[in-house]
Amino acid sequence: MKYTVIIEKGREAGFIAKVPALKGCVSQGKTRIDAMKNVKEAAEAYIESLIEGGFTIPIEVGRDYLQIEVTAK
Repeated sequence: MKYTVIIEKGREAGFIAKVPALKGCVSQGKTRIDAMKNVKEAAEAYIESLIEGGFTIPIEVGRDYLQIEVTAK
């Protein structure tokens, strides 16, 4: 399965990684690479726990990605 991951700089240091389709699936790391690795592990554990509990696994659909250029004066 593929999921969107949002990475943001932490307030004080490091990076925070979130998987919006998996409610509450968040991790962090000192670097972007660490945060991605950690959130991948968190997502795998999240999905495994859903399977063990007999719950439906969320599937991400219907996302569009745009890149815009904004000029402000």
